[in-house]
Amino acid sequence: MKYRTVLFDLDGTLLDTLKDIADSVNKALSHFGFPKHEVETYRYFIGDGREVMASRALPEYSRDEATVSKLVTDIDEEYTRHWADNTRPYRGIPRLLDVLTMRGIRTAVLSNKPDGFTKLMVSKLLSRWRFEAVVGAQPFIPKKPDPTAALQIARRLNIQPSEFLYLGDSDVDMKTATAADMYPVGALWGFRNADELLTGGAKELIKHPTDLLNFL
Repeated sequence: MKYRTVLFDLDGTLLDTLKDIADSVNKALSHFGFPKHEVETYRYFIGDGREVMASRALPEYSRDEATVSKLVTDIDEEYTRHWADNTRPYRGIPRLLDVLTMRGIRTAVLSNKPDGFTKLMVSKLLSRWRFEAVVGAQPFIPKKPDPTAALQIARRLNIQPSEFLYLGDSDVDMKTATAADMYPVGALWGFRNADELLTGGAKELIKHPTDLLNFL
């Protein structure tokens, strides 16, 4: 199969966002008197959307809808101020995007991060490269691993899903790719481990961003 397009996850795949997310959530937790978490713990809180992340960060006895909603609002305020403090592209991502551009391979981004943040971060930190679609979480569109948004991107680009490589760092991404009939490739530099990626359906695992070029 000759893949014509790469669909990227954002957090843990293109951008190392872990510390800024952890710091923002920890500050919000502190405002409400809840205990904070180590930065590394957030590797397993991220990936299913901000409401799920907030719920995971809260003590089990405080995961009611009202508390989660208040925490999400506070997280958004903190993250708006601090999302770019430490966040940068992973080593090797600029080289990968340069080569994809030179080869004429089309690219897009799909994230469970809110759509506004997703577009902002791509425009500020990945502005050297042209992504034909940049899509984050939106009301009334199911989040990953539901394939709806991925399939909408394929239709927008007028490319068959089977001609997409899907690169992500979690089982959510691998399940999304499989459900959308895209080829799932797991990024080992991200937030999750090889076992999770394989269990989620990864067909390939790569240790460095430019290893993706082997499939193109």
